[in-house]
Amino acid sequence: MHSLPDGYTALVIGASGTIGRAFQRAITADPACAGVVALSRSTHPGFDLGDPHQFAAALSALPSDLSLVIDATGALSTDAAGPEKSLSAVQPQNLHRLMQINAVGPLMLLRELAPRLARGRCLYGKLSARVGSISDNRLGGWYSYRASKAALNMLLQTAAIELQRRLPGLVLAAMQPGTVRSPLSQRFVSAATDTVLPEEAALGLLAALDAIEPGPGARFVDYRGKTIPW
Repeated sequence: MHSLPDGYTALVIGASGTIGRAFQRAITADPACAGVVALSRSTHPGFDLGDPHQFAAALSALPSDLSLVIDATGALSTDAAGPEKSLSAVQPQNLHRLMQINAVGPLMLLRELAPRLARGRCLYGKLSARVGSISDNRLGGWYSYRASKAALNMLLQTAAIELQRRLPGLVLAAMQPGTVRSPLSQRFVSAATDTVLPEEAALGLLAALDAIEPGPGARFVDYRGKTIPW
């Protein structure tokens, strides 16, 4: 991470997932990084995005000068059938659960982490999805996932506007990793779908995040460094 100072400290949330592990490995390999803290449901104390009351305990031992935070949490569906293909398939409980996991939980994590962010240049990347773009939605379907990611994007933009008043060096970005090859995506993609290795996605997103200048507001970028319309 060329834009961060030598000896910076990083945090990867959701480090037990396929792309979370790739982020952790990539950041650990950076000679300028002094240490990477990894958090997931399996760490102690762990946390559940559905229960924000756990966050304070899970984050209590973190350093107070985080220069790089990657939130790689998220869910594609909470239903065994997968993302909804039609309006008739939408179930309120699944919609509410994905909103909690993909939008509400990450915002509460950001709120807890805000006092621990470095006051100089600081990079905060949250995995989002291209299907969360309202202007890019031309296919429909995937109601709950699309809505939860669109909500996440709005929350990140709103938080960035507020936090950058106190932390002018803060870069806050919603990040699209592409269709990463993982057990999560395997069930929902066809053989013709373009997929990306987790290592490629992680390195691409870190480079894209590193290249962003602070403010105003958040950014929405993909792993190739291209801006995605909100």
